[in-house]
Order: sequence, then C-alpha cells, then structure tokens
Amino acid sequence: MHFDDRLDTVLRSPAGSETIARVQFRQLVDLLGSLPDTAQSERVDAAYLCLGELAAAIPARERAAILSEPVLRLRASRLVSQLAVAEPEVAAAAMARAELDEDQWLDLIPALPVGARGFVRHRRGLSPRVAVLLGRLGVADRGLPPAEMPDEAEATNVVPLTLVEPAEAPPQIDEIGAIVRRIEAFRKTRQPADDETPTSAEAPLRNLTAFDFATDAEGRIVWAEAGIAPAAVGLRIAARDPESPAQSSPELLAMFRHRQPIGRATLRIEGAPAIAGDWRIDAAPRFDQPGGRFAGYVGRMRRPTAGAAVVPVDSEADRMRQILHELRTPVNAIQGFAEVIQQQLFGPTPHEYRALAATVASDGARMLAGFEELERLVKLDSGALALDPGTSDLLSVIAATIAQLESFTAPRRSGLELECENSALPVALAPVEAQRLIWRLLATLAGAASPGEVLRLRGRMRGNRLRLTLRLPASLAFSDGDALFDAGAGGQTQALAAGMFGTGFALRLAAAEAKAAGGSLERRQDKLRLTLPAAFASIAEPSAAADAQVR
Repeated sequence: MHFDDRLDTVLRSPAGSETIARVQFRQLVDLLGSLPDTAQSERVDAAYLCLGELAAAIPARERAAILSEPVLRLRASRLVSQLAVAEPEVAAAAMARAELDEDQWLDLIPALPVGARGFVRHRRGLSPRVAVLLGRLGVADRGLPPAEMPDEAEATNVVPLTLVEPAEAPPQIDEIGAIVRRIEAFRKTRQPADDETPTSAEAPLRNLTAFDFATDAEGRIVWAEAGIAPAAVGLRIAARDPESPAQSSPELLAMFRHRQPIGRATLRIEGAPAIAGDWRIDAAPRFDQPGGRFAGYVGRMRRPTAGAAVVPVDSEADRMRQILHELRTPVNAIQGFAEVIQQQLFGPTPHEYRALAATVASDGARMLAGFEELERLVKLDSGALALDPGTSDLLSVIAATIAQLESFTAPRRSGLELECENSALPVALAPVEAQRLIWRLLATLAGAASPGEVLRLRGRMRGNRLRLTLRLPASLAFSDGDALFDAGAGGQTQALAAGMFGTGFALRLAAAEAKAAGGSLERRQDKLRLTLPAAFASIAEPSAAADAQVR
C-alpha cells in the first residue's frame, strides 16, 4: 500500500513569509499538476483554495516566472483552467507550459477565456483536431498583449532630436562646423546615461539579494535564476567536504539528511563576488510521481539582513514532532494492511496469517498510542500544549478510577485505599484532563504493585492548593531519587497502563501534566506527592464515597 501525504504536508505548512508563499505555490502547482483529471477529494479542493489564496499574495510576474520553470508539471486540466483566468502573463505562461493530450485540449479549450485561447493558438505541435476547433471558435491570431506598459524608469534612454528641414543648397563651411558641434554635444549628453548602463553580464548581479534554485537528490543545484545560474549551478547545499566552496551549517545538514523542509538555515559560499558570502535558505523537498522517491529541493536563497536578529533554528521539540510524524506514516500503513488481511477484505486468508495479522495490527495500535504519549510529553515540556481549563472534583475522579481498577486489583488481592478529610477536592482542571492524569498515575502504580500489596492514598486541602500523597509500590521504592521518572525505570512488562515506554515514562508524563496544570508531581522518599491548584467554585455533587476506604 502507498500512502502519499505530500499534499497534506504542504497544506499544513504555514505561509509565514513571501518566500514560503512562493515555495508553497510552486509545490502546489507541481503536485496538483501531476494529479489525474479524475482526482477528486476534499483534500484536492482545499489545495486549489490554498493555491488561489497564495496567488493573491504573489505578484503576477513572479507567478508567471514560476510557471515557466521546466521542472514543474502541468498535466491536469483543472489546474490549467484555473491558471487561465489569471492575469495575462500568468495565463500565457500556463498555456505555454501545459502538458495536455489532445482529448484534454478538446475538452478544455471551449471553457477557456478568449485571451487564453489566443495563447493556445501559438503553441507548437497542436494536433489538427485542436487547430480546427480553435479556428471554429474564431481564434485565428495570438491574444492581445498586456495592457500594462513599461514603467518610465525601464524605458530606454531616448534623446529627443529636433527635426531639421532639408537644406535647399549644399551646406557651407560654417554650417558643417555647426553640425559637427551639434554631434559632439549629442555625444556628451548621451555619455552619462551610457555610464549608468551595465557594461557586462555581471553588472546586474552586484546587488543580488535573493534567487530561486532547485537541486537534485544529492543536494547539487541543477537550476537557478538566469542571472545567477552560471555561478550557482553545480554547488551543493549539503556538502560535508571541508574543501567544498559551499559550507553548510549543522542544522542544514540535519534537515537535508532527514528530507525535512529547510527553514532559516545558513550556507557560506566561496566564489565569485556576486555569490560569495553568507546566505539563508528556505526550501521544501520534492518527490517524484509516481513512486514518491526523493528528487531534491526547491527553494530560495537570500542574503541575511544587516543588523537583523538571528532567528534560532527549530528546537529539539520541533524536530521530535517532525520525526514522530514521519514514524506514524509507515506504522499507519502497516496497521492498515494488517487489518485488511485479518478481516479478509481481499478474499479468504488462512487462519495462521489472520492470527499474525491481528498481532501486527495490535502492535501497530500500541506503537501509535506510544507515539501519541511521546508527542504529548514533548508538547507539554516545550509549552506548545496547554491543558483544557475548567473545574472538577478530584475526589470523585479518584473514587471512580479506583472502582474501575478493581477488576484488575481484586483477583490479586492488591488495591488502593483512599483517605480524605474533605468532602470534596475541587481542582482547577477540566474533568477530562483530571481523569487522564489520575488514571495514568493510579493505573501505573496499581500495575507495578505486587499481589497482596495495598497502596494508600491521602488527599487534603492546604490553602489554595490540593495535595494527594501516594505510597510507592515496593518494586519502585528501591529506585534512587528522580531516577523513578526515567524511561527505563520499571520498564518490565505490565498488564496495566505502563504504556509503550514503561512505568518511568508514564510517571514522567504525569509529572508534565501536573506541571502544565500549575502543580507538580514529586517524589518524597517512598511516596509521591501530587499538588494541584484548588478551585473554589462549587462542585455539583460531591463524592458519596469521600470518607470511605476503597479496596
């Protein structure tokens, strides 16, 4: 099974700058242009909407330049029709680069605007049927030129000349001298303007501050804008050789190695003055279609702004979230295929294979649950995730959780005993967050308890804080200090709530949740102390089992 999530990845990327917007526009054009005409889904519709929003933020001239790049693929009639209604230069570039077959052109041309039909008329290699259709629609010549005229600054220097009526007689000596003086004055007037005109191909590159580029799978630049191409093509953006003229930062090498989007990475180039120096790179990976093989990067290099603050690269938490996203894709695929086999969706399957497939699907679900817990811990530690606000009665939550655990603890003659001197423990935490935290904590400790071992819990209010003290089971009490919260602590297989990464990780996640709620989870010798902020709003129904001991 092949799962292509490149379109989802592009749609999830925020267009935080003009550079990223251009990169996303180029990616969406390439991805949508390679889809078959039969591709229809909410994701594809969302991509076309996003393409329209990006087009509104990018000047028409830049969009036309992007569409003219040879690396893009315009094979989808829907995309070509959407680009045809844009500005004349954009429509002209789209009609010139479209790679449609005869049937696609015959279906598309009647729906095109009149101006776009004129651009199609002057494509090379039109089939006779397409040419006949254009003639029948009255398209016999190219479309009208753009209404936009060149700016005065872009017009060539024109020196007005005074019309001189033809002389009726041969010029005399004085008249010839006057002509010579007029020619000399004309040359002197024209000389300053000529001095401002670039005298070589390198002159336009003197003030180059940014350029677009594309690389192959090895990171070698294979295309760049026309002005800088002779100096840029052939350089490697991720070279590890110290003798290479392009030296990459460690962050850039790491992003390239993992095929991640490149943002705010630095590259130092030695070479011609036009390209030498420090550059910032923003680029996105591209993949072949079909097959999804990595084909390189498309992006933009720009000079660092003088005096600008250095923006830190992605943190370890961001990289961890990206890695988890990449891990979920193959695990989802394996789990889905295992479920297909186990449920015999493609036909009868031997029982042995169905049993193995059920095991694989179960392992996949467990791995995905572990990834979710790991991502939750990373987001909580980095402050990227906030717990839902609200109010709940922690005493009721604890009593309900202990009752749920009885099916596991009763046959083992183990359990949890609750003591509380208050009739309610109102906490400033949403009910779902309180249930998640208490279940993770109590189920982990109950799973680590030995048969016949009873753990005591004591809850109390202390001012504006709620304190819950829990005695550790003997199997965890021997660990030293905060080693209890290490991922390897209590890593043995448990039948209850330890999760994919063991007891230590589960307790560490519970501590992160408590910290995010404004409290803490700390070890005090052979006990754990959970502290949470109290909520003094009224609780509807205090627990009826507040003063009872539950075993």
